Amino acid sequence: MHIFTTVFLSFLAASVLVRLWLTQRQITHVQANHDQVPAAFADSITLQDHQRAADYSCSKLRVGRVMLGWETLWLLLWTIGGGINLVDQWFAGFEYSPLITGIGVIFTLTLISSLLDLPFSLYHTFVIEERFGFNKTTLATWFVDMVKTALLMIVLGAPLLAAILWLMNQAGEHWWIYAWLLWMGFSLTMIWAYPAFIAPLFNKFSQLENSSLRARIDDLLSRCGFQSRGVYVVDGSRRSSHGNAYFTGFGKNKRIVFYDTLLDSLSEDEVEAVLAHELGHFKRKHITKSLLLSAVISAAGFALLAWLMRSDWFYSSLGVETASTHTALMLFMMVMPVFTYFISPLFSAMSRKHEFEADEFAHSNSDYKALISALVNMYRDNASTLTPDPLHSMFYDSHPPASIRINHLENIASSRSSG
Repeated sequence: MHIFTTVFLSFLAASVLVRLWLTQRQITHVQANHDQVPAAFADSITLQDHQRAADYSCSKLRVGRVMLGWETLWLLLWTIGGGINLVDQWFAGFEYSPLITGIGVIFTLTLISSLLDLPFSLYHTFVIEERFGFNKTTLATWFVDMVKTALLMIVLGAPLLAAILWLMNQAGEHWWIYAWLLWMGFSLTMIWAYPAFIAPLFNKFSQLENSSLRARIDDLLSRCGFQSRGVYVVDGSRRSSHGNAYFTGFGKNKRIVFYDTLLDSLSEDEVEAVLAHELGHFKRKHITKSLLLSAVISAAGFALLAWLMRSDWFYSSLGVETASTHTALMLFMMVMPVFTYFISPLFSAMSRKHEFEADEFAHSNSDYKALISALVNMYRDNASTLTPDPLHSMFYDSHPPASIRINHLENIASSRSSG
């Protein structure tokens, strides 16, 4: 057995064991607090809502545990089990050009992997989300969404994949620099195009019509020096009763978007505070920082791939007999998450730091008490557990736990009043 095979299996085993351990910690911690609402929320969250959130969290975790085993099994079958090699050899028999063969192999593997994940997607939507009262979609809508997503992958993904494979084959030793520039250009284009051209394929967006709320929002935008193409309401209730708010795009295509479910559950003060938080991400340049970090990581990834694809052991140690650019790319995409899992807490920590900063901005530009009440309502309506395990939260939570986040807002108010 090649040493890299041993390293890969060791990292895979370690990551799976850590994931299972963290999942069990979360389930145990949530269940231990199942029968009592945390004191800080006793006046705003009923025991029934608290227990619903706990049961919802544990149900998702248990399914996630099964899905982890399923994905791990198939990762082993695709790599060391020779699955990628089998598909590659099958396509090689047609004697297509290297570019056509590469596109065919990668799309075939992606299609099979997507089909293997379908049962979990169906179960999540039509069993778990249905059981806890969140699902509003129909099987027909779910199927149409899946077809649209597949067509978008073909229309947008095939040319991108073809261009990257061509660069890998034809652009020489420094192909990875050109491929990275192409990838960043594609990513920025998608961010710009998403709100105007892609999102409307799945949801209906309409201008906010509530004149009183719109006036408050316009005043907030003016105070914060933020310009956008409009404030939109998306019909999220067609698919789910979960609520959210976000702004998307950049340049002239910036849009502020509220889920209709969120507007139905929050007061105008609370909506303004939530928007102030979202504007905080923009004013604190979190999107720019995330894009820069993404650029650095993707550049490092392409450079690493360029080095690995020149090494015969990279292919043979992962079950591939014939070295090629497309098998190198596929192996890299499948295997790298195993090695990067253990640095995920760093990215979660950065995200939580950004949330604290956005809350501080909202505190300065809106009623912080309205933001607290909005957060409580959103935690309740989305059945988010109020009692996460700290270690599990450190690995996975992009937002601070509810109690820590609310304490942070109250501490800001206390320090400013005393100052």
